[in-house]
Amino acid sequence: MEEFKEDEIESILYIGREVSVYKIPPLKANEGHRAQEWGDLANPLWKGRIRIIERSSGVSLQFEDATTVFAKADYDPAKPCVEAVLDSSRYFVVRVEDNGRRAYIGMGFLERSDSFDFNVALQDYTKRWRALKNPSEAPADEPSPHIPAGPKKDYTLKEGQTFSISIPGKAKASQNSTGVNLLGGSSGGGFSSSSGGGIPALLPPPPSAPRKR
Repeated sequence: MEEFKEDEIESILYIGREVSVYKIPPLKANEGHRAQEWGDLANPLWKGRIRIIERSSGVSLQFEDATTVFAKADYDPAKPCVEAVLDSSRYFVVRVEDNGRRAYIGMGFLERSDSFDFNVALQDYTKRWRALKNPSEAPADEPSPHIPAGPKKDYTLKEGQTFSISIPGKAKASQNSTGVNLLGGSSGGGFSSSSGGGIPALLPPPPSAPRKR
């Protein structure tokens, strides 16, 4: 009886919908790669998508289209197979290996947001990989520097306690008011205006027409 073997679970860390692959010249110096030296960037060697796939054995970068797998590269955080170029944030150099043979290819994203997400996916995996390798060196949760140190203060109101709010200019405005009471007249009696201004006196109603006999 054959032993039952579960299929290996795959986790997709990132999908780049559209990437371009370029044939790159040998590195002339140890200063790094430049995308402007790859020739016509509008005419790539291959176009398709890239997936970062995590399995129990590790993480790999897979270049593929609808029918075939163009290339694969195993990603080891100890020896990263991805290197950013010096003159752009959208282009990278990837080291691919197949049956002991090694080659370097150029890779470019259409949008900077795609290259940013690609970088973040690799960085997140690298952090998890380091935490598993060295649990004692994993960064501990530190309090936010924006929160003051020390015990928390209780600002809730106790039963029976009240508080008042002083609004600037409110008291001054009350002192300058004329104290006019539209229902019962002003403090001086009647609807009259003071010498200092205020609400003008109301005119009396017009006289009624004389009755005809």
